[in-house]
Amino acid sequence: MQKTLVIGASTNPGRYSNTAIRRLVDNNIETTAFGIRGGTVSGVQIKDNLVDFQNIDTVTLYLGPKNQKEYYQQLVDLKPRRVIFNPGTENPEFYEILENAGIEVEVACTLVLLATGQY
Repeated sequence: MQKTLVIGASTNPGRYSNTAIRRLVDNNIETTAFGIRGGTVSGVQIKDNLVDFQNIDTVTLYLGPKNQKEYYQQLVDLKPRRVIFNPGTENPEFYEILENAGIEVEVACTLVLLATGQY
């Protein structure tokens, strides 16, 4: 089964990352989460260390471009098949880094992809 990593995860139900975790779980997609604060959403533990993750197919970003830089190399090292840049996370500099590493870049909304069966 393909595993998704939500970056920028939050326990705040008003945050899109929180909704994404809940919808991924509802769609029976194996889900893991990374955020600056721990907690649990729909049974998914939010971890604060990226080295805790492996065998990731998809990374879905909920971090703005200025907060992405410190994670560039760690995300490339995870070797996901694709990275989804949700609205507000668009970052051409990071697109190029990922594409040069052979990682697919998708500028889309995870929630829309799930709702339309395109995830």
